[in-house]
Amino acid sequence: MASPPLTWRASAQGFVVFALAVRSLVCCFAILPLCRLHSLQICQTLLSVQEKGGYGVGKSQRSLPVKDINQELQDRRSEARLGGGQRRIDAQHAKGKLTARERVELLLDDDSFEEFDMFKTHRCTDFGMDASKPAGDGVITGWGTINGRMVYVFSQDFTVFGGSLSETNAEKICKIMDMAMQNGAPVIGINDSGGARIQEGVASLSGYANVFQRNVMASGVVPQISVIMGPCAGGAVYSPAMTDFIFMVKDSSYMFVTGPDVVKTVTNEVVTAEELGGATTHTKKSSVADGAFDNDMETLTEVRRLVDFLPLNNREKAPVRPFFDDPARIDLSLDTIIPDNANTPYDMKEVIFKVVDEGDFYEIQAEHAKNIITGFARIEGQTVGVVANQPMVLAGCLDIDSSKKAARFVRFCDAFEIPVLTLVDVPGFLPGTSQEYGGVIKHGAKLLFAYGEATVPKVTVITRKAYGGAYDVMSSKHLRGDFNYAWPTAEIAVMGAKGATEIIHRRDLGDAEKIAAHTADYEDRFANPFVAAERGFIDEVIQPQSTRKRVARAFASLRNKKLENPWKKHDNIPL
Repeated sequence: MASPPLTWRASAQGFVVFALAVRSLVCCFAILPLCRLHSLQICQTLLSVQEKGGYGVGKSQRSLPVKDINQELQDRRSEARLGGGQRRIDAQHAKGKLTARERVELLLDDDSFEEFDMFKTHRCTDFGMDASKPAGDGVITGWGTINGRMVYVFSQDFTVFGGSLSETNAEKICKIMDMAMQNGAPVIGINDSGGARIQEGVASLSGYANVFQRNVMASGVVPQISVIMGPCAGGAVYSPAMTDFIFMVKDSSYMFVTGPDVVKTVTNEVVTAEELGGATTHTKKSSVADGAFDNDMETLTEVRRLVDFLPLNNREKAPVRPFFDDPARIDLSLDTIIPDNANTPYDMKEVIFKVVDEGDFYEIQAEHAKNIITGFARIEGQTVGVVANQPMVLAGCLDIDSSKKAARFVRFCDAFEIPVLTLVDVPGFLPGTSQEYGGVIKHGAKLLFAYGEATVPKVTVITRKAYGGAYDVMSSKHLRGDFNYAWPTAEIAVMGAKGATEIIHRRDLGDAEKIAAHTADYEDRFANPFVAAERGFIDEVIQPQSTRKRVARAFASLRNKKLENPWKKHDNIPL
Protein backbone atom coordinates (compact mmCIF):
# COMPACT_ATOMS: atom_id res chain seq x y z
CA MET A 1 0.00 0.00 0.00
CA ALA A 2 1.31 3.42 -0.90
CA SER A 3 2.25 5.84 1.81
CA PRO A 4 -0.01 8.82 2.42
CA PRO A 5 1.21 12.10 1.03
CA LEU A 6 3.77 13.99 3.17
CA THR A 7 1.50 17.00 3.61
CA TRP A 8 -1.33 14.84 4.98
CA ARG A 9 1.02 13.08 7.47
CA ALA A 10 2.37 16.38 8.84
CA SER A 11 -1.17 17.67 9.32
CA ALA A 12 -2.12 14.60 11.35
CA GLN A 13 0.91 14.96 13.64
CA GLY A 14 0.15 18.60 14.25
CA PHE A 15 -3.43 17.77 15.25
CA VAL A 16 -2.22 15.24 17.82
CA VAL A 17 0.18 17.74 19.39
CA PHE A 18 -2.58 20.37 19.58
CA ALA A 19 -4.95 17.95 21.29
CA LEU A 20 -2.39 17.02 23.92
CA ALA A 21 -1.69 20.67 24.67
CA VAL A 22 -5.37 21.45 25.17
CA ARG A 23 -5.69 18.49 27.53
CA SER A 24 -2.75 19.61 29.70
CA LEU A 25 -4.15 23.12 29.95
CA VAL A 26 -7.50 21.86 31.11
CA CYS A 27 -5.87 19.73 33.78
CA CYS A 28 -3.86 22.66 35.08
CA PHE A 29 -6.93 24.84 35.45
CA ALA A 30 -8.65 22.03 37.26
CA ILE A 31 -5.81 21.41 39.73
CA LEU A 32 -4.90 25.09 40.42
CA PRO A 33 -7.64 25.72 43.01
CA LEU A 34 -6.61 22.61 44.92
CA CYS A 35 -2.93 23.73 44.93
CA ARG A 36 -3.91 27.16 46.19
CA LEU A 37 -5.97 25.61 48.96
CA HIS A 38 -3.16 23.24 49.96
CA SER A 39 -0.60 26.07 50.06
CA LEU A 40 -2.81 28.12 52.38
CA GLN A 41 -3.15 25.14 54.68
CA ILE A 42 0.67 24.65 54.80
CA CYS A 43 1.27 28.34 55.63
CA GLN A 44 -1.32 28.29 58.40
CA THR A 45 0.26 25.16 59.85
CA LEU A 46 3.76 26.69 59.83
CA LEU A 47 2.54 29.86 61.53
CA SER A 48 0.82 27.81 64.17
CA VAL A 49 3.97 25.77 64.80
CA GLN A 50 6.09 28.92 65.03
CA GLU A 51 3.76 30.46 67.60
CA LYS A 52 3.93 27.29 69.67
CA GLY A 53 7.77 27.20 69.67
CA GLY A 54 8.52 24.86 66.79
CA TYR A 55 8.35 21.15 66.30
CA GLY A 56 9.31 19.91 69.78
CA VAL A 57 11.92 22.72 70.29
CA GLY A 58 11.52 25.21 73.13
CA LYS A 59 11.84 28.93 72.56
CA SER A 60 15.10 29.02 74.53
CA GLN A 61 16.72 26.52 72.19
CA ARG A 62 15.75 28.30 68.96
CA SER A 63 18.48 30.05 67.00
CA LEU A 64 18.66 33.73 67.76
CA PRO A 65 18.23 36.20 64.95
CA VAL A 66 21.46 37.20 63.26
CA LYS A 67 21.32 40.63 64.88
CA ASP A 68 21.11 39.13 68.39
CA ILE A 69 23.96 36.67 67.73
CA ASN A 70 26.25 39.45 66.57
CA GLN A 71 25.39 41.48 69.63
CA GLU A 72 26.15 38.55 71.91
CA LEU A 73 29.51 38.09 70.17
CA GLN A 74 30.38 41.72 70.70
CA ASP A 75 29.29 41.55 74.34
CA ARG A 76 31.41 38.45 74.95
CA ARG A 77 34.44 40.04 73.30
CA SER A 78 34.04 43.21 75.33
CA GLU A 79 33.83 41.17 78.52
CA ALA A 80 36.92 39.12 77.57
CA ARG A 81 38.91 42.27 76.81
CA LEU A 82 38.22 43.57 80.31
CA GLY A 83 39.99 40.56 81.83
CA GLY A 84 39.52 40.71 85.60
CA GLY A 85 37.42 43.86 85.41
CA GLN A 86 37.95 47.60 85.35
CA ARG A 87 38.81 47.80 89.05
CA ARG A 88 41.77 45.43 88.65
CA ILE A 89 42.84 47.19 85.46
CA ASP A 90 42.94 50.48 87.34
CA ALA A 91 45.04 48.81 90.06
CA GLN A 92 47.47 47.58 87.38
CA HIS A 93 47.78 51.08 85.96
CA ALA A 94 48.26 52.53 89.45
CA LYS A 95 51.41 50.37 89.77
CA GLY A 96 52.80 51.89 86.57
CA LYS A 97 52.14 48.67 84.66
CA LEU A 98 50.27 48.08 81.43
CA THR A 99 47.61 45.42 81.10
CA ALA A 100 48.33 42.18 79.26
CA ARG A 101 46.34 43.31 76.22
CA GLU A 102 47.97 46.76 76.13
CA ARG A 103 51.39 45.09 76.16
CA VAL A 104 50.52 42.93 73.16
CA GLU A 105 49.18 45.91 71.23
CA LEU A 106 52.34 47.90 71.99
CA LEU A 107 54.66 45.04 71.05
CA LEU A 108 53.07 44.19 67.71
CA ASP A 109 52.40 46.19 64.59
CA ASP A 110 49.12 48.09 64.51
CA ASP A 111 46.09 45.89 63.79
CA SER A 112 48.26 42.81 63.24
CA PHE A 113 47.27 40.76 66.29
CA GLU A 114 45.17 37.65 65.68
CA GLU A 115 43.97 36.22 68.97
CA PHE A 116 43.35 32.56 69.77
CA ASP A 117 41.08 31.06 72.43
CA MET A 118 39.59 34.34 73.63
CA PHE A 119 36.62 32.54 75.16
CA LYS A 120 38.43 29.60 76.72
CA THR A 121 37.74 29.10 80.44
CA HIS A 122 39.13 26.92 83.19
CA ARG A 123 37.56 23.60 84.18
CA CYS A 124 38.21 23.70 87.91
CA THR A 125 35.24 23.22 90.25
CA ASP A 126 37.05 23.04 93.62
CA PHE A 127 37.14 25.84 96.18
CA GLY A 128 34.25 27.66 94.52
CA MET A 129 36.16 28.16 91.27
CA ASP A 130 33.14 27.18 89.20
CA ALA A 131 31.47 30.43 90.27
CA SER A 132 34.03 32.50 88.35
CA LYS A 133 35.07 31.57 84.85
CA PRO A 134 36.50 34.65 83.14
CA ALA A 135 36.95 34.33 79.40
CA GLY A 136 40.55 33.75 78.34
CA ASP A 137 41.54 32.29 81.72
CA GLY A 138 44.30 34.78 82.48
CA VAL A 139 46.47 34.64 79.37
CA ILE A 140 46.20 36.26 75.94
CA THR A 141 47.62 34.25 73.05
CA GLY A 142 47.92 34.68 69.32
CA TRP A 143 50.17 35.88 66.54
CA GLY A 144 51.02 39.15 64.88
CA THR A 145 53.88 40.93 63.18
CA ILE A 146 56.86 43.04 64.24
CA ASN A 147 57.90 45.27 61.35
CA GLY A 148 56.00 42.95 59.06
CA ARG A 149 57.59 39.69 60.28
CA MET A 150 55.50 37.00 62.00
CA VAL A 151 55.85 36.29 65.73
CA TYR A 152 53.75 34.33 68.20
CA VAL A 153 53.04 35.85 71.57
CA PHE A 154 51.42 35.09 74.90
CA SER A 155 50.80 37.64 77.61
CA GLN A 156 49.80 36.66 81.13
CA ASP A 157 46.99 38.76 82.62
CA PHE A 158 47.61 39.61 86.25
CA THR A 159 44.04 40.93 86.62
CA VAL A 160 42.64 37.39 86.26
CA PHE A 161 43.50 35.21 89.27
CA GLY A 162 46.82 37.02 89.56
CA GLY A 163 47.89 35.64 86.17
CA SER A 164 48.25 32.20 87.75
CA LEU A 165 48.78 29.28 85.42
CA SER A 166 46.00 26.72 85.13
CA GLU A 167 45.66 23.61 83.03
CA THR A 168 43.69 25.44 80.32
CA ASN A 169 45.96 28.46 80.61
CA ALA A 170 48.93 26.22 79.80
CA GLU A 171 47.03 24.62 76.93
CA LYS A 172 46.71 28.04 75.31
CA ILE A 173 50.44 28.72 75.66
CA CYS A 174 51.39 25.26 74.36
CA LYS A 175 49.10 25.75 71.39
CA ILE A 176 50.89 28.86 70.12
CA MET A 177 54.31 27.34 70.84
CA ASP A 178 53.40 24.33 68.72
CA MET A 179 52.21 26.63 65.96
CA ALA A 180 55.42 28.65 66.17
CA MET A 181 57.46 25.48 65.69
CA GLN A 182 55.34 24.37 62.74
CA ASN A 183 55.40 27.76 61.03
CA GLY A 184 58.96 28.76 61.92
CA ALA A 185 58.38 31.97 63.85
CA PRO A 186 59.75 33.34 67.15
CA VAL A 187 57.87 33.03 70.44
CA ILE A 188 57.64 36.01 72.78
CA GLY A 189 56.30 35.36 76.27
CA ILE A 190 55.22 38.25 78.50
CA ASN A 191 55.27 36.98 82.07
CA ASP A 192 53.24 38.57 84.88
CA SER A 193 52.06 35.74 87.06
CA GLY A 194 51.76 34.68 90.66
CA GLY A 195 52.74 31.14 89.71
CA ALA A 196 50.77 27.91 89.59
CA ARG A 197 47.05 28.10 90.35
CA ILE A 198 46.87 26.43 93.75
CA GLN A 199 43.18 25.52 93.42
CA GLU A 200 43.98 23.17 90.55
CA GLY A 201 46.78 21.35 92.33
CA VAL A 202 48.82 18.96 90.22
CA ALA A 203 46.89 19.87 87.06
CA SER A 204 48.56 23.28 87.05
CA LEU A 205 51.95 21.66 87.63
CA SER A 206 51.38 19.43 84.62
CA GLY A 207 50.62 22.58 82.66
CA TYR A 208 54.01 24.03 83.58
CA ALA A 209 55.79 20.82 82.61
CA ASN A 210 54.04 20.83 79.21
CA VAL A 211 55.29 24.37 78.61
CA PHE A 212 58.82 23.40 79.73
CA GLN A 213 58.89 20.52 77.26
CA ARG A 214 58.04 22.86 74.40
CA ASN A 215 60.75 25.28 75.52
CA VAL A 216 63.21 22.42 75.21
CA MET A 217 61.99 21.33 71.79
CA ALA A 218 61.93 24.88 70.44
CA SER A 219 65.46 25.67 71.66
CA GLY A 220 67.71 26.30 68.66
CA VAL A 221 64.74 25.97 66.29
CA VAL A 222 62.96 29.31 66.75
CA PRO A 223 64.11 32.29 68.85
CA GLN A 224 62.45 32.44 72.25
CA ILE A 225 62.23 35.73 74.13
CA SER A 226 60.88 36.15 77.67
CA VAL A 227 59.76 39.50 79.02
CA ILE A 228 59.33 39.62 82.80
CA MET A 229 56.87 42.42 83.58
CA GLY A 230 55.71 41.44 87.04
CA PRO A 231 56.21 38.61 89.51
CA CYS A 232 57.70 35.34 88.29
CA ALA A 233 58.28 32.86 91.08
CA GLY A 234 58.61 29.16 91.80
CA GLY A 235 58.34 26.83 88.85
CA ALA A 236 57.37 29.74 86.63
CA VAL A 237 60.99 30.91 86.38
CA TYR A 238 62.21 27.81 84.58
CA SER A 239 60.38 28.48 81.35
CA PRO A 240 62.04 31.90 80.87
CA ALA A 241 65.37 30.41 81.98
CA MET A 242 65.29 28.06 78.98
CA THR A 243 64.56 30.81 76.48
CA ASP A 244 67.22 32.69 74.52
CA PHE A 245 66.77 36.17 75.97
CA ILE A 246 65.19 37.55 79.13
CA PHE A 247 64.25 41.20 79.59
CA MET A 248 63.03 42.68 82.86
CA VAL A 249 61.44 45.92 84.04
CA LYS A 250 63.19 47.81 86.81
CA ASP A 251 61.35 48.07 90.15
CA SER A 252 58.26 46.18 88.96
CA SER A 253 59.46 42.70 88.00
CA TYR A 254 61.29 39.97 89.85
CA MET A 255 62.28 36.32 89.47
CA PHE A 256 63.14 33.81 92.18
CA VAL A 257 62.58 30.15 93.00
CA THR A 258 61.65 30.88 96.61
CA GLY A 259 60.35 34.21 97.85
CA PRO A 260 61.63 36.38 100.72
CA ASP A 261 59.27 34.80 103.27
CA VAL A 262 60.47 31.28 102.54
CA VAL A 263 64.09 32.43 102.59
CA LYS A 264 63.59 33.97 106.04
CA THR A 265 61.92 30.82 107.33
CA VAL A 266 64.58 28.44 106.03
CA THR A 267 67.82 30.41 106.27
CA ASN A 268 66.79 33.26 108.58
CA GLU A 269 67.96 35.77 105.95
CA VAL A 270 66.00 39.01 105.71
CA VAL A 271 65.86 40.17 102.11
CA THR A 272 63.45 42.16 99.95
CA ALA A 273 61.91 40.87 96.73
CA GLU A 274 63.95 43.41 94.75
CA GLU A 275 67.22 42.38 96.41
CA LEU A 276 66.43 38.70 96.01
CA GLY A 277 65.27 38.65 92.42
CA GLY A 278 64.86 42.14 91.01
CA ALA A 279 66.07 43.42 87.66
CA THR A 280 69.31 44.84 89.06
CA THR A 281 70.17 41.55 90.75
CA HIS A 282 69.62 39.46 87.62
CA THR A 283 71.34 41.79 85.15
CA LYS A 284 74.45 42.48 87.25
CA LYS A 285 75.01 39.51 89.55
CA SER A 286 73.25 36.35 88.46
CA SER A 287 73.27 36.95 84.66
CA VAL A 288 69.77 35.43 84.49
CA ALA A 289 68.44 38.49 82.62
CA ASP A 290 69.95 40.01 79.48
CA GLY A 291 68.63 43.53 79.94
CA ALA A 292 66.57 45.74 82.26
CA PHE A 293 64.65 48.86 81.34
CA ASP A 294 62.78 51.62 83.15
CA ASN A 295 59.17 50.81 82.21
CA ASP A 296 56.90 48.56 80.19
CA MET A 297 56.94 50.74 77.07
CA GLU A 298 60.73 50.97 76.85
CA THR A 299 61.09 47.24 77.45
CA LEU A 300 58.69 46.27 74.66
CA THR A 301 60.33 48.76 72.29
CA GLU A 302 63.70 47.09 72.96
CA VAL A 303 62.16 43.68 72.27
CA ARG A 304 61.00 44.94 68.87
CA ARG A 305 64.52 46.18 68.17
CA LEU A 306 66.04 42.82 69.13
CA VAL A 307 63.65 40.87 66.89
CA ASP A 308 64.82 42.96 63.93
CA PHE A 309 68.31 41.45 64.27
CA LEU A 310 67.16 37.83 64.43
CA PRO A 311 66.06 35.29 61.83
CA LEU A 312 62.58 33.83 62.17
CA ASN A 313 63.95 30.31 62.60
CA ASN A 314 67.08 28.19 62.22
CA ARG A 315 66.46 27.55 58.51
CA GLU A 316 66.33 31.19 57.49
CA LYS A 317 68.87 33.97 57.42
CA ALA A 318 68.52 37.10 59.47
CA PRO A 319 66.85 39.93 57.56
CA VAL A 320 69.04 42.23 55.46
CA ARG A 321 68.30 45.87 56.21
CA PRO A 322 69.08 48.90 54.04
CA PHE A 323 72.34 50.60 55.01
CA PHE A 324 73.92 53.92 54.13
CA ASP A 325 77.43 53.33 55.45
CA ASP A 326 80.17 52.69 52.92
CA PRO A 327 81.56 49.15 53.47
CA ALA A 328 84.97 50.41 52.33
CA ARG A 329 84.94 53.34 54.76
CA ILE A 330 88.36 54.26 56.17
CA ASP A 331 88.47 55.51 59.76
CA LEU A 332 91.79 57.16 60.54
CA SER A 333 90.95 57.50 64.24
CA LEU A 334 91.47 53.74 64.67
CA ASP A 335 95.16 54.19 63.94
CA THR A 336 95.63 56.07 67.21
CA ILE A 337 93.13 54.32 69.48
CA ILE A 338 95.73 51.92 70.97
CA PRO A 339 97.74 53.74 73.70
CA ASP A 340 101.53 53.81 73.51
CA ASN A 341 101.71 52.17 76.92
CA ALA A 342 100.65 48.53 76.62
CA ASN A 343 99.15 48.64 80.11
CA THR A 344 96.90 51.65 79.42
CA PRO A 345 93.26 50.71 78.76
CA TYR A 346 91.03 51.96 75.95
CA ASP A 347 87.33 51.51 75.20
CA MET A 348 86.74 48.57 72.85
CA LYS A 349 83.19 49.82 72.22
CA GLU A 350 84.70 52.67 70.20
CA VAL A 351 86.24 50.10 67.88
CA ILE A 352 82.89 48.33 67.53
CA PHE A 353 81.01 51.56 66.76
CA LYS A 354 83.56 52.50 64.07
CA VAL A 355 83.48 49.14 62.35
CA VAL A 356 79.75 48.28 62.18
CA ASP A 357 77.04 49.90 60.04
CA GLU A 358 76.07 53.42 61.21
CA GLY A 359 77.56 52.74 64.63
CA ASP A 360 74.45 50.75 65.55
CA PHE A 361 75.26 48.16 68.21
CA TYR A 362 72.68 46.28 70.29
CA GLU A 363 74.46 45.07 73.43
CA ILE A 364 73.37 41.95 75.31
CA GLN A 365 74.02 41.62 79.08
CA ALA A 366 75.65 45.03 79.21
CA GLU A 367 75.67 45.14 83.03
CA HIS A 368 77.11 41.67 83.65
CA ALA A 369 80.76 40.61 83.19
CA LYS A 370 81.72 43.94 81.67
CA ASN A 371 85.19 42.63 80.83
CA ILE A 372 83.64 41.10 77.73
CA ILE A 373 81.17 42.68 75.31
CA THR A 374 78.47 40.76 73.45
CA GLY A 375 75.76 42.02 71.14
CA PHE A 376 74.36 42.34 67.64
CA ALA A 377 75.32 44.71 64.84
CA ARG A 378 75.17 44.81 61.04
CA ILE A 379 77.85 44.70 58.37
CA GLU A 380 76.52 45.64 54.92
CA GLY A 381 73.00 45.36 56.31
CA GLN A 382 73.47 41.78 57.52
CA THR A 383 73.33 40.77 61.18
CA VAL A 384 76.55 39.72 62.89
CA GLY A 385 77.18 38.75 66.49
CA VAL A 386 80.00 40.69 68.15
CA VAL A 387 82.21 39.31 70.95
CA ALA A 388 84.95 41.61 72.23
CA ASN A 389 87.27 41.85 75.21
CA GLN A 390 86.95 45.12 77.14
CA PRO A 391 90.36 46.43 78.37
CA MET A 392 88.57 49.00 80.54
CA VAL A 393 87.44 46.24 82.96
CA LEU A 394 89.89 43.75 84.51
CA ALA A 395 92.26 44.60 81.65
CA GLY A 396 90.05 42.43 79.43
CA CYS A 397 90.91 39.20 81.26
CA LEU A 398 88.63 36.22 80.84
CA ASP A 399 87.04 34.92 84.04
CA ILE A 400 84.14 32.67 85.03
CA ASP A 401 81.37 35.15 84.31
CA SER A 402 82.75 36.47 81.03
CA SER A 403 83.37 32.95 79.73
CA LYS A 404 79.79 31.87 80.43
CA LYS A 405 78.37 35.06 78.99
CA ALA A 406 80.31 34.84 75.74
CA ALA A 407 79.86 31.07 75.35
CA ARG A 408 76.07 31.27 75.52
CA PHE A 409 76.04 34.14 73.06
CA VAL A 410 78.28 32.35 70.54
CA ARG A 411 76.13 29.21 70.77
CA PHE A 412 73.00 31.24 70.06
CA CYS A 413 74.62 32.82 67.01
CA ASP A 414 75.72 29.41 65.76
CA ALA A 415 72.25 27.91 66.27
CA PHE A 416 70.64 30.61 64.11
CA GLU A 417 73.33 31.04 61.44
CA ILE A 418 74.50 34.46 62.59
CA PRO A 419 78.16 35.16 61.70
CA VAL A 420 80.47 36.08 64.58
CA LEU A 421 82.96 38.95 64.70
CA THR A 422 85.52 38.64 67.52
CA LEU A 423 87.70 41.56 68.65
CA VAL A 424 90.56 40.37 70.83
CA ASP A 425 92.59 42.15 73.49
CA VAL A 426 93.07 39.57 76.24
CA PRO A 427 96.09 39.19 78.55
CA GLY A 428 94.88 35.79 79.75
CA PHE A 429 92.55 34.24 82.30
CA LEU A 430 92.05 36.02 85.61
CA PRO A 431 94.18 34.37 88.32
CA GLY A 432 93.16 33.78 91.94
CA THR A 433 91.72 31.27 94.35
CA SER A 434 88.16 32.49 93.86
CA GLN A 435 88.39 31.74 90.16
CA GLU A 436 89.94 28.32 90.63
CA TYR A 437 87.52 27.34 93.38
CA GLY A 438 84.65 28.58 91.25
CA GLY A 439 85.63 26.30 88.39
CA VAL A 440 87.21 28.71 85.90
CA ILE A 441 88.68 25.70 84.11
CA LYS A 442 85.27 24.31 83.23
CA HIS A 443 83.68 27.68 82.57
CA GLY A 444 86.55 28.77 80.34
CA ALA A 445 86.16 25.50 78.47
CA LYS A 446 82.56 26.50 77.66
CA LEU A 447 83.80 29.40 75.54
CA LEU A 448 86.46 27.23 73.94
CA PHE A 449 83.82 24.61 73.18
CA ALA A 450 81.38 27.17 71.75
CA TYR A 451 83.88 28.62 69.29
CA GLY A 452 85.22 25.21 68.29
CA GLU A 453 81.72 23.86 67.68
CA ALA A 454 80.46 26.86 65.70
CA THR A 455 80.13 26.37 61.94
CA VAL A 456 79.04 29.91 61.09
CA PRO A 457 81.42 32.42 59.46
CA LYS A 458 83.97 33.60 62.04
CA VAL A 459 86.14 36.68 61.57
CA THR A 460 88.67 37.63 64.27
CA VAL A 461 90.68 40.83 64.71
CA ILE A 462 93.44 40.96 67.35
CA THR A 463 93.92 44.59 68.32
CA ARG A 464 96.55 44.27 71.03
CA LYS A 465 97.21 41.42 73.48
CA ALA A 466 96.45 37.77 72.85
CA TYR A 467 98.30 35.77 75.46
CA GLY A 468 98.32 32.15 76.47
CA GLY A 469 95.29 29.92 76.46
CA ALA A 470 93.06 32.99 76.11
CA TYR A 471 94.53 33.51 72.61
CA ASP A 472 93.36 30.01 71.68
CA VAL A 473 89.94 30.44 73.22
CA MET A 474 89.06 33.73 71.48
CA SER A 475 88.19 32.31 68.05
CA SER A 476 91.74 31.54 66.98
CA LYS A 477 92.66 30.00 63.64
CA HIS A 478 93.06 26.70 65.45
CA LEU A 479 89.33 26.69 66.33
CA ARG A 480 88.35 26.88 62.66
CA GLY A 481 88.43 30.65 62.45
CA ASP A 482 87.85 31.67 58.83
CA PHE A 483 89.62 35.03 58.72
CA ASN A 484 92.06 35.95 61.45
CA TYR A 485 93.46 39.47 61.21
CA ALA A 486 95.83 41.36 63.49
CA TRP A 487 96.70 45.02 63.86
CA PRO A 488 100.41 45.92 63.85
CA THR A 489 100.04 46.62 67.59
CA ALA A 490 99.06 42.98 68.29
CA GLU A 491 101.13 40.96 70.73
CA ILE A 492 100.67 37.21 70.33
CA ALA A 493 102.65 35.11 72.76
CA VAL A 494 102.41 32.52 75.51
CA MET A 495 102.54 35.30 78.11
CA GLY A 496 103.67 38.85 78.69
CA ALA A 497 107.33 39.76 78.30
CA LYS A 498 107.96 40.42 81.99
CA GLY A 499 106.50 37.12 83.18
CA ALA A 500 108.16 35.16 80.42
CA THR A 501 111.56 36.73 81.15
CA GLU A 502 111.35 35.97 84.85
CA ILE A 503 110.75 32.30 84.03
CA ILE A 504 113.23 31.88 81.20
CA HIS A 505 116.00 33.88 82.88
CA ARG A 506 115.30 33.00 86.48
CA ARG A 507 119.02 32.91 87.35
CA ASP A 508 119.31 36.62 86.42
CA LEU A 509 116.46 37.85 88.66
CA GLY A 510 118.95 39.57 90.94
CA ASP A 511 120.38 41.67 88.11
CA ALA A 512 117.92 44.42 87.09
CA GLU A 513 119.91 45.43 83.99
CA LYS A 514 120.03 41.90 82.61
CA ILE A 515 116.32 41.36 83.29
CA ALA A 516 115.53 44.62 81.49
CA ALA A 517 117.66 43.57 78.55
CA HIS A 518 116.03 40.12 78.41
CA THR A 519 112.56 41.72 78.58
CA ALA A 520 113.33 44.08 75.72
CA ASP A 521 114.67 41.19 73.66
CA TYR A 522 111.56 39.14 74.32
CA GLU A 523 109.32 42.04 73.30
CA ASP A 524 111.25 42.53 70.08
CA ARG A 525 111.02 38.88 69.21
CA PHE A 526 107.49 37.96 70.35
CA ALA A 527 105.44 41.09 71.16
CA ASN A 528 104.26 41.44 67.59
CA PRO A 529 101.91 39.66 65.16
CA PHE A 530 104.56 38.56 62.68
CA VAL A 531 105.68 35.32 64.31
CA ALA A 532 102.09 34.05 64.22
CA ALA A 533 101.69 35.40 60.68
CA GLU A 534 104.79 33.50 59.56
CA ARG A 535 103.13 30.31 60.81
CA GLY A 536 99.87 31.09 59.02
CA PHE A 537 97.98 31.54 62.27
CA ILE A 538 97.23 35.13 61.21
CA ASP A 539 95.91 35.56 57.68
CA GLU A 540 96.93 39.18 57.34
CA VAL A 541 98.33 42.06 59.39
CA ILE A 542 96.02 44.97 58.56
CA GLN A 543 95.99 48.69 59.18
CA PRO A 544 93.48 49.64 61.90
CA GLN A 545 91.93 52.31 59.66
CA SER A 546 90.89 49.65 57.12
CA THR A 547 89.31 47.28 59.63
CA ARG A 548 85.73 47.87 58.49
CA LYS A 549 86.66 47.31 54.84
CA ARG A 550 88.56 44.08 55.54
CA VAL A 551 85.89 42.71 57.87
CA ALA A 552 83.09 43.53 55.41
CA ARG A 553 84.94 41.84 52.54
CA ALA A 554 85.66 38.80 54.72
CA PHE A 555 82.02 38.29 55.66
CA ALA A 556 80.94 38.87 52.06
CA SER A 557 83.24 36.07 50.93
CA LEU A 558 81.80 33.72 53.56
CA ARG A 559 78.10 34.07 52.76
CA ASN A 560 77.97 30.69 51.08
CA LYS A 561 80.09 28.89 53.66
CA LYS A 562 79.15 25.24 54.24
CA LEU A 563 80.59 23.35 57.19
CA GLU A 564 79.08 20.43 59.08
CA ASN A 565 80.10 18.81 62.33
CA PRO A 566 80.23 15.01 62.68
CA TRP A 567 76.85 13.40 63.33
CA LYS A 568 75.95 13.12 66.97
CA LYS A 569 72.81 12.96 69.04
CA HIS A 570 74.01 16.02 70.93
CA ASP A 571 77.24 17.26 72.40
CA ASN A 572 78.31 17.16 76.03
CA ILE A 573 79.44 20.72 76.65
CA PRO A 574 81.02 21.16 80.09
CA LEU A 575 78.26 22.52 82.32
